[in-house]
Order: sequence, then structure tokens, then C-alpha cells
Amino acid sequence: MHYRTHHCGELRLADAGKEVKLSGWVQISRDFGGLTFVDLRDRYGITQLVFNMDDNEALCEQARGLGREFVISVEGIVRERSNKNPNRDTGDVEIDVRVLSILNASEVPPFTIEEESDGGDDLRMKYRYLDMRRDPVKEKILFRSQLAFETRRYLIDQAFVEVETPVLIKSTPEGARDFVVPSRMNQGQFYALPQSPQTFKQILMIAGFDRYFQIVKCFRDEDLRADRQPEFTQIDCEMSFVSREDVLQTFEGLTKHLFQKLIGIELPAFPRMSYDEAIHHYGSDKPDLRFGMMIRDLSSMARGHGFNVFDQAEIVAGIVAAGQAAAYSNKDINKLTDWVKRPQIGAKGLVYVKYNEDQTFKSSIGKFYDDAVLKSWCEAIGAVPGDLVLVLSGEKDKTLKQLGELRLEMGRRMELMDPNDFKPLWVLDFPLLEWDEEAERFHAMHHPFTAPKEHDIDRMLSGDHETMKSLRADAYDLVLNGAEIAGGSIRIHDRSLQEKNFDLLGFTPEEAREQFGFLMGAFEYGAPPHGGIAFGFDRLCALMKGSQSIRDFIAFPKNNTGRDVMIDAPAMVSKEQLDELGLALKKAD
Repeated sequence: MHYRTHHCGELRLADAGKEVKLSGWVQISRDFGGLTFVDLRDRYGITQLVFNMDDNEALCEQARGLGREFVISVEGIVRERSNKNPNRDTGDVEIDVRVLSILNASEVPPFTIEEESDGGDDLRMKYRYLDMRRDPVKEKILFRSQLAFETRRYLIDQAFVEVETPVLIKSTPEGARDFVVPSRMNQGQFYALPQSPQTFKQILMIAGFDRYFQIVKCFRDEDLRADRQPEFTQIDCEMSFVSREDVLQTFEGLTKHLFQKLIGIELPAFPRMSYDEAIHHYGSDKPDLRFGMMIRDLSSMARGHGFNVFDQAEIVAGIVAAGQAAAYSNKDINKLTDWVKRPQIGAKGLVYVKYNEDQTFKSSIGKFYDDAVLKSWCEAIGAVPGDLVLVLSGEKDKTLKQLGELRLEMGRRMELMDPNDFKPLWVLDFPLLEWDEEAERFHAMHHPFTAPKEHDIDRMLSGDHETMKSLRADAYDLVLNGAEIAGGSIRIHDRSLQEKNFDLLGFTPEEAREQFGFLMGAFEYGAPPHGGIAFGFDRLCALMKGSQSIRDFIAFPKNNTGRDVMIDAPAMVSKEQLDELGLALKKAD
């Protein structure tokens, strides 16, 4: 049986007079007495059907019984519409129906399946299969598919080989928490689901597959938010016999290809910025370059005027909110002060300077600084009449981070973040290690396999504790509109250097062998210099389409508590299953 000769987005005026067969879902039915109109929908679009009482009374009565989301098949003649719909691809034609078959009836949907639905997030996630019939959701899923296709096409054209790596692997202590899977055949032992295929792709380089990629599912058992899911997808890549420049050029090329092919945007050459520069000027290692408002250091100008808060601060720095002097009343300033004092930001207060249009000044610290000094501040920071200067002070690292958050908040309030404006950026030369004062140990800024800059290798092998804090990694992040969309590095490929890095990260030799002995052993058999990168595929989809949440681009996402509300997972398993795994149910108290 043939259910259709055409799909519901295909027919045009040139098809008038053709006998066709269409199948799909009833979007809506409209009864006008002698005529009944039905909008038939499938994945490709909507076509209007017409049932005429004068031509076939029984058929028209059958059509009147159709409900929303009934699955039907029709046969009829394509004809020109008298009342055309310019907002629909098929809006010039309709089908004069001669045969109607109801393939499946439907319950009344729990929400309207329209562009704008009346269903809340939880309800639509419970009935995700209905939500995906709506154009806004469907189009995002289709976009994801196209993005995956173009990614594969570009990388295969660049001689990359797609290789699948294992999903059941060994748990490692670095990074986020692993999801663990008990083994029935090896009771008391557990697999882990991979947070990334990192060690496998490095081993593929040792195996001689010099250009690898995989669009791969990864798993992290961590707290969720709009841009995180417990399972997510990466474009994972690795290359042998490459320098950092080779990697940057290759994946800048991939990004440009995807933007041009998918959304028709030609991206210019990507600017580059060091980690230190990003932190100093933007208070973030993933700066949003869609607007300026750079952080400026005012420490030398602010100290020595009797204002103890500034005199005792490690740094005094500020940003300029252009044209906002008149827009912010004392009440507004107080609200903004409360905002920076929230625990999430952690500032102790906020100083403002209004550079008024009449070239006078108003400031919360006016009794310590006269207009001449405030004017010199404004000139130094790039403020002009009409601007509002916002200043924070304190410990350097904390203050720069707080100013970075304040800068983003002002960017949002001033509507400077156009989702259709794309500003990519390479951030380079990250610290290799981060010192954790509380744990009194180093952590890897990226991961334990990241190589130091070549000129830092000797310092890493022979330096003291303070030297380790200043080591730089041959690492790079690709940032887009304030979000990290990719990160990678040149890898360590020498066993002695890898062992030294494990030692710095607090691994005993026994722990390093137990966790990563297979990789260090592989280094003994001719490991080539190599490096790679991984793109957050879900996040890239969202950013390219101007969406705030990656959830929109995942067919069956989890909610904020990590639950799949459609299938009601996670769920309990039976005692018999637990017994087979050698796991005992915990008894209630």
C-alpha cells in the first residue's frame, strides 16, 4: 500500500490538476456547512484539504468527525486556492479530496500543537513526542541533524576518520562525577560512562590514525542548568604531528564552514587573546565581544585620597556604561548595588560616578574625590559626558571576576547582546595548573594530559612549588558570544613528562599506574606529538540559532533534576536485578 505520492510541504501551483495521495496528522478542521477545510500536517509542511458536501455528502460527514492529531490518508486533485495563504509554502493550492482513510484516531492533545503552545515545560517534556510535532521544536531537531552532517562532511574532506570509542570504560578521579555501571560478570566492580573519549583518542594517535573524529555522547553526573545535561554530545577530534597553529586553523575552518552552510553567515578571521588579557580586561576566560565595556584598572589614581576602602584594596577597577548617567536614579543604583552584593557575585559594595551631560559629576564617594580627580578617572577609563562609571575594589582575582559579571549584567540591561551577532574568539595560554588552597593540591586547568608550553617543560620538570603556579599550558578555548563552544590542547606524549604531571596533581605512582598505566605504557611504543579539541555540539546548536537552552536541540532531554519525565527515569530496579549484580537493597530504618 502506498500512503503518499507527495509530502505536505511539496505541492505548488504547477501541480494543479494532478491526482495525489497525502498522509499526515490533522492540524485543524474548519466546518463551513457545505464545505469542510482540514489542514493536514507532516514533517515537511501543511496542505489544505477541501471536502464539498455537494460532491460527496458521506465523505464530508466523515471529514467532520476528524479530531486534532488524527492520522489520515487522502486522495484527491490539486487545485488553485481562491483564498491564498502567502505565509505557507503550499498556500497557493489545496486538495479537492475524493477518498479519506482514517489510519488512527487520537485523544485530544494535552496542549495545542501550534507555533506558540499553551503547554508548560514539564507538560511538554512529558509528551515530548507531541511537542516535537510543533514547528519550533521540529526545526531545532532538524537543524541538529544538518549540523552533524556538515560536520562530518567537512572533517572527512580534511582526511579525518570517524572511530567509535567505548561507552563502558574505567572510572577516573579527575573532573566531574562519573556515572557508574555495575558489572554482573565481575561482581563488585564497576564500569563508568565516559565524560569524554580523551584517553582513547590519544591511543588512536599512537595507533597511527593521525586524524580522528567522533560525534560522541558523553556523561557527567553533575548539577544541571539550562546549558547542561547529564548526557551531552561532543564533536571530538584529535590530530598527530601538529602544532597549536595547525589545530586552530583546522577548527576555525570547521566553524566557518558550519556557519556559512547552516545559517549563511561568513565569519571573519577569529581574533586571539591570552587568558591573562581576557581576565584582566573582561573578568572572564570566555569574554563576550559583542560589546565593549572593558575593565580598566584605576588603582594608582584611586589610592591616596583618604578613602580606606580603595587605599587598602589590591585593585580598584571599573567599567563604563555608555549613556546611562541619566538613566540610573539613586534607587536604580541601590538595586544594582544589591545585585553585586548577592552571594553569587560576592562584592561588598559598588561605587558609581555619573559624568553628567553638563560635565558635572555625581558620585557616591564625592566627599573624598573632587571633580578634577573624577574627571581624570573618566578620561582614563574612556568615559564621556552622559556615561555612568561603575567601580569595584578588593582582592584582584575576585574583583575582576565580579566586574566581569557586572559587565555582562549591564550588557543585558542595555540590550547589547544581539543573538544574531556572532563574535568568535580564541583564548590561549591558560595556566597549566590551578592551586586549591582548601585541598592544598594542584588541579589541572583543562585535564591531566595537557602539555605545558614548550619553553615551560624544563621549568615543569625541575621547578619549585611557586614555579608550578606560573606554568602555561599549550591549551586553547574557542569562545562565542560569552560561551565556550570548544576546548582543547596539545597533549603530553612523553612518559616522564606525563608522570611528572600526575605527581604535581597529587597522584602517587601506584595511583597513576592503576588509573592510566595503559596510556603511559602506550607512550613507550612511539607516541607521536598530537593535539585535539572537542566542541560542545548541543551548545553550538543553541548559539547558532539564538537559543538560551541546549535542551531545545535534544530530542529527549532531561529536566533540571536529571529526570526523563516522559519515560519516568531514573527508576528503581527489582531485587532480582540487584541480586544478580551482587548489590543489596538498603533496608529502611
